[in-house]
Amino acid sequence: MSTLLWPGDHRAGSLMSDAALVEAMVAVEQAWLDALVATGVAPESASRHRLSADSRSEASVSADSALDPAEVEAGGNPVIPLVRALRAALPDHAAPWVHRGLTSQDVLDTALVLCARDAVEAVRRELGDQITLLVALAEEHRETAMLARTLTQPALPTTFGAKAATWLHAVLDADDALAALRWPVQLGGAAGTLAAPVELAGVEGGRQLRGLIAAGLDLDGGAPWHTRRTTVTALGDAAVTATDGWGRIANDVLALGRPEIGELRDGSAGGSSAMPHKANPTLAVLVRRAALAGPPLASTLHLAAAAQVDERADGGWHVEWQTLALLLRRTVVAAAQTTGLLRGLGVDTDRMAAHLAAFEDDLLAEQRSVAAVTGRPPAATYRGLVDDLIDEALVRARTRLKEHP
Repeated sequence: MSTLLWPGDHRAGSLMSDAALVEAMVAVEQAWLDALVATGVAPESASRHRLSADSRSEASVSADSALDPAEVEAGGNPVIPLVRALRAALPDHAAPWVHRGLTSQDVLDTALVLCARDAVEAVRRELGDQITLLVALAEEHRETAMLARTLTQPALPTTFGAKAATWLHAVLDADDALAALRWPVQLGGAAGTLAAPVELAGVEGGRQLRGLIAAGLDLDGGAPWHTRRTTVTALGDAAVTATDGWGRIANDVLALGRPEIGELRDGSAGGSSAMPHKANPTLAVLVRRAALAGPPLASTLHLAAAAQVDERADGGWHVEWQTLALLLRRTVVAAAQTTGLLRGLGVDTDRMAAHLAAFEDDLLAEQRSVAAVTGRPPAATYRGLVDDLIDEALVRARTRLKEHP
């Protein structure tokens, strides 16, 4: 995840990073150890030393020091060296209980869910700001007349408020998709049967362990999903719903921001390394980049889901990790960049009016043909139900803002 080859990556901070993953994996191991103690499987003394990803803690690990890349490769996943490091940091009476009854996929899947939840929360905060900005745009430009274009050609009269309302619906659709996500714990044991937890705690104890680890991590319970990857594909689809919507906004800004059109302006416009006269629409370009990059990553997640086999998959699971991390991190970056694009957007109402006037007679050809069929004279304006459509978007947005986190 290069900040040089993906400009703006710094906006995502530590989200979906190695450090965040280690912290999440340690949290899963701690929640399981607490559950073992709570059910009487592990001795009370096992919980006296808290597991941590903080280097200042006695029983700690870090992505830099404890998880050697060669050891991660040797085991095929980072959980194996993590468990080794945690056990080595604990006294003999506690060490054997770390990870006892879990499998690597339980820990890694659950940790990725925790990391993904943090990323989605960051995206939804940006979406809340975008909804507010788009409501203001739709209201301000309800009567700003402009040219509607279809297949790149002049089509009919519309308003910029109507265009902003269309953007707003796309942003609301993205928020809907992200709000609908569920955050399930992964707990199945070696083959998804929970055999080891039952062996440790008995049938009723095994049932208690399932509830305790979910509650300890504030996650949903449910059946193991080792080879049922809808949790992951739903995350990918929701992320791409967001980047699709933002890409549509960026495309409009890029097309209508061409100097020969000049109806919109990307306020972030940067310079050119070679041409002093240029003002490149930087944020719009970067948002469009994310929209183009997202679908292939989501497609990989679906391919991985289709490749699941037996009770634990060979390769289909492994390809998800970096793919999901990359997609969600880029979505966080694109969310912040879209907010910046909307906040700095320039609207040239005079250019909109001039372009509309230049084609006005042609734009009303459909109106004249429809009026001829009805036998009535043409209406004073030909905007249809644009006001109703704007109001529908505004009502939906205001309802969402009341509920938004």
